[in-house]
Amino acid sequence: MPDQITSAADWRSTVSSNAVVVADFYADWCGPCKMIAPHFESLANKYAKPRKIAFVKVNVDNQGEVAQQYGVRAMPTFLILHNGSVIKTIQGANPPALTSAVEAAIKLAGPGAVGGSSFSSGGQRLGGTPVGGQRVGSGQRVARPISWDINQWVNAVLSFLGLYFVSLLSLDPYKSAEASRFNKKNPPPAAKPATGPGGRPAGRATFKTLNDLGSE
Repeated sequence: MPDQITSAADWRSTVSSNAVVVADFYADWCGPCKMIAPHFESLANKYAKPRKIAFVKVNVDNQGEVAQQYGVRAMPTFLILHNGSVIKTIQGANPPALTSAVEAAIKLAGPGAVGGSSFSSGGQRLGGTPVGGQRVGSGQRVARPISWDINQWVNAVLSFLGLYFVSLLSLDPYKSAEASRFNKKNPPPAAKPATGPGGRPAGRATFKTLNDLGSE
């Protein structure tokens, strides 16, 4: 819940003790002030951090000195201060603009100021081993170092490259197989006739007997 500012001294103390202050300057007779009040309270419940981010309500009728100090003339007026200086002014009941300005301002409050609780522990692995590496239990460590086999890696790369180049050089392996002389469906090539000197067909070989040789 937002804090109610009760005096000028209370305001100065709040501003000096928080990095970011989100102030709702309102009036009891202001209809738009009442309409946006639940939204302001939800932002306060979500983002308020002790000694870092403060959400406060300032009744302009009761705290005229504070309202006059910042020149507040319309209600509601939302002022966002960082280290005591006004960095954003929003006039009117505009929830989206207020939310955007608050979310931008809380980042200025430093680490741990944005939503939710913070945990100092770095977590713990199965087997009682924290993420930082120190063993805190009696169980065995589940995580084991990963070993790399360079030979398997090289063989895999070579196999991949071999298949790639084979497929690259063989543009159409199906047609190459059809035209291959090893394809059983292809007829054997016709034998070329023997030729003699000068490219003439070679004569038929003749054999002579001893009688033929004697008669010559």
